Amino acid sequence: MKKRMIWTMAAVLYILFIYSNSLKPADLSSADSGHVLESLKNLFLSAGIESRWLTEHIIRKTGHFAEYTLLGIILYQCVKLYEFGMERRLFIHGMAGFLIPFIDETIQLFVTGRSGQISDVWLDCSGVATGTVIAALLFFIYEKEWRKYEKL
Repeated sequence: MKKRMIWTMAAVLYILFIYSNSLKPADLSSADSGHVLESLKNLFLSAGIESRWLTEHIIRKTGHFAEYTLLGIILYQCVKLYEFGMERRLFIHGMAGFLIPFIDETIQLFVTGRSGQISDVWLDCSGVATGTVIAALLFFIYEKEWRKYEKL
């Protein structure tokens, strides 16, 4: 019960974090991306790697994907802990994995300088799916290894 509450709170807080990023006006959001871009370019430069290809657009899209990959992992763990049947868990996870990005992009329609984009909904949903697969694989490997030690 305690684990379920912790993961549910983690999911809610992380969703609020995602939405808070969407509430930033374009100039602030762009400044955040610019800082990450500069840091990565400096890192590449110090490693002797060419970084002209790295743009703010790539940073923003990679950020979207990574943000939602982590959400997929959190959602997997959260929904797994509820004692629903498999079909219900898949439905809840799938709906959350679509509605959260959809709402995120809708929020951006009302923020100065921002725009909601259907391509970002697809990118975000892909991130959720990737995070879900990663979490499921890690859980499967963990369970398999745990069973080995139980047999000893």
